[in-house]
Amino acid sequence: MGERDFFYQAFVYLTAAVVSVPIARRLGLGSVLGYLVAGVAIGPFGLGLVGTEGQDVLHFAEFGVVMMLFVIGLELQPAMLWQMRGALLGVGGLQVAATALVLGFAAVALGIEWRAAVAIGLILSLSSTAIVLQSLTEKGLLRTEAGERSFAVLLFQDIAVIPMLAVLPLLAISSPTSVALASEHAGSFVAQLPAWERALVTTGAVAAIAVAGQFLVRPLFRFIARSGVREVFTAAALLIVIAIALAMRSVGLSPALGTFLGGVVLANSEYRHQLESDVEPFKGLLLGLFFIAVGASIDFALAGAHAGAVTALVLGLVAAKFAVLFALGRSTRMSPDQGLLFAFALAQGGEFCFVLFSFAAQNGVLDGATANLLVATVALSMAATPFLLLANERLIQPRFGCPEAPERQPDVIRDDQNAVILAGFGAFGSVVGRFLRANGIRTTVLDLDTDQVDLMRRLGIEVYYGDASREDLLRSAGAAHAQLLIVSVGGLENTQRVIRTAKEHFPNLRVFARAHTRMEAYDVLEAGADGVYRASLDTSLRAGVDAMRALGFPAHQSLRAAQYFRRYDEREWRALADVRHDDSVFQTRARESVQHLERLLAAEFHGIERPDQSDWDSDALRASATRPEES
Repeated sequence: MGERDFFYQAFVYLTAAVVSVPIARRLGLGSVLGYLVAGVAIGPFGLGLVGTEGQDVLHFAEFGVVMMLFVIGLELQPAMLWQMRGALLGVGGLQVAATALVLGFAAVALGIEWRAAVAIGLILSLSSTAIVLQSLTEKGLLRTEAGERSFAVLLFQDIAVIPMLAVLPLLAISSPTSVALASEHAGSFVAQLPAWERALVTTGAVAAIAVAGQFLVRPLFRFIARSGVREVFTAAALLIVIAIALAMRSVGLSPALGTFLGGVVLANSEYRHQLESDVEPFKGLLLGLFFIAVGASIDFALAGAHAGAVTALVLGLVAAKFAVLFALGRSTRMSPDQGLLFAFALAQGGEFCFVLFSFAAQNGVLDGATANLLVATVALSMAATPFLLLANERLIQPRFGCPEAPERQPDVIRDDQNAVILAGFGAFGSVVGRFLRANGIRTTVLDLDTDQVDLMRRLGIEVYYGDASREDLLRSAGAAHAQLLIVSVGGLENTQRVIRTAKEHFPNLRVFARAHTRMEAYDVLEAGADGVYRASLDTSLRAGVDAMRALGFPAHQSLRAAQYFRRYDEREWRALADVRHDDSVFQTRARESVQHLERLLAAEFHGIERPDQSDWDSDALRASATRPEES
């Protein structure tokens, strides 16, 4: 492809994405469907702006799937992955086995030789990692039960590609058309090794990724971070992903699986958020390119020449996989609405099917005509997935899903003259409310948890049901003349909404808000909170004081050190807020702050080093430093 052709193709693909995706999102169809429609429009059977080179683009854009698995791995700590082992091996293994069995028998019933039928069943048991995860993420469904099960199944399918590549040549009916392996995932130096040596090399490659991520990558990023050059950090992030993908492909493993493992290894790294933010733009762009290329590669000429057969195959594939998945979901005690989402999400073929069908054809397992027909079927089933999810969301769930309880109307608030409004009465808010009440300060309490509201009322505490992010409810609670709003609702987004509503409509109302982490506290501060309280800070300092006391340090030194630490940390936390979006500067300043605090504490308490110097402690001071844990 010449330079002019390259720029022309880039222009066509980017124009298609920029035009189609916003329209699709505006219509509520999701970006994946927008990309697919764009691909069909510019492809050989649409406007003809791209031709056979679309297949080359598809192979290049598959790297977007690799990056997506890396980013997902960064969000999963090894302990969390271990907790998923039941769904990964149980549900994932059952899905592949049951789907392959059903589709294999269906192929035999259609007159296909049994070895080819086994290959077809195995390959079509796979689903599209890219389309499913992107669609569920856009709709905010990845953290649901169905979303987590879908992810576990997709991860198992990526692992299952490896033994499939080994099994398919054994099912050959005719002589292979080429002795070379067709798959980029199998075309490696290990293909010529004996089975035990392949297993040893494969295990060694996975272990090398884990060791490198733990002992080589972190020092590398630490060295790069000291340079303060943001683009070098981005280049290093891309280098890591590409290096892992190449290493995995060289030993015959899935690059997507390898980069996922690399992401999991780095999930506990202090550079996790930086890596994620650096890779995210490339991942999104390449995934979009992948979806466009899938749409452009659909062979509508073949589908038109065999319209009846292709339609029947697409419907049969989706129906068979849906039935297996829904039955599997119900057998593992998923609710009907989650079972439907689980089944609709995974009821298509996957991107690995393109590779495996080509591999099967070149190894004499399938004839070329059958392989091409099945490739068209898979591509059309992938294109149908966003429509299936949309139909499930708008037509099926309202009728057959779990009926939603009628929305409870906000309570009529009687205590509308109090100086304090407390939004959220959970673990944090209830302590604040009880403390204020014990000191004679009347508080209007709002909470969205109906069970919590009913429980507090049974205990004699007046709590009103209502959403504090609504301006009308805050007004009825007396926000126009109240002095203080304390926000302790669950979730960062909910907290930000309440703060912004209060600041927009009641500018004279001071707002105090709870945050779980230091980084979350910055988001709360940016939303407009006047006071931010990190929920773990007091408990952590209390544990530090108790630890010093347990080691024999005097109470006055322990308590004074905690107070000194709190004042310094609060001052530095607010000072760092101005540079939090510049990661290199933020990390440098934060590191200097930690070192400066250690020097200050060492200077402040120099000479009070012996743990037995407790002469300055009074009985009351000792008691306050060793008070029992409140139940």
